[in-house]
Amino acid sequence: MTETAWTLTAAEGELQILTGVTGPAAKMGHRLTIAMASWRADVQWRDKRPVAAELVVDVDSLQVVKGEGGVTPLTGPEKGVVRSNALKALDAKKYPTVTFSADDITTTEDGYRLAGEVEIHGTSRPKTVDLAVEDSGDVWVMSAEVRLLQTQFGVKPYSLFVGSLKVADEVTLTFTARHPK
Repeated sequence: MTETAWTLTAAEGELQILTGVTGPAAKMGHRLTIAMASWRADVQWRDKRPVAAELVVDVDSLQVVKGEGGVTPLTGPEKGVVRSNALKALDAKKYPTVTFSADDITTTEDGYRLAGEVEIHGTSRPKTVDLAVEDSGDVWVMSAEVRLLQTQFGVKPYSLFVGSLKVADEVTLTFTARHPK
């Protein structure tokens, strides 16, 4: 039995959060693309098969990449305000990391299905993630897209104007990474 391990970081890929807007004044808000600039994924392998994986994300590494829509374009100073509001909503000082740990990994037609626990804002929930894996010559290209409801983890979506404009409860996480063969 051969055991190996992979470690992936933001240098090998990207982890982004895509948000929507809701409420009567939703047209005024921006749909955000947020990048998590510091994360680490460790994958344990046994006999050429992944058997466990853990992703740890540094919440304070949150960066607002862009905002689409809205009445006016999202400026640099506004991105700073959005970042500050997001870190408050996530209570980043008290909960500095987001984690996903999977110890049930099965092979699928396109890659792997990872079943485990995600912890956000001190709340853990079971989650299944389908990870697509593509052979791209001398590297493996991995990707996943996951939808989560912030309120299921005790995170109150940011709102303004007495709730007439707010970040949608559902957010989409996208993950891509490359690992040499």
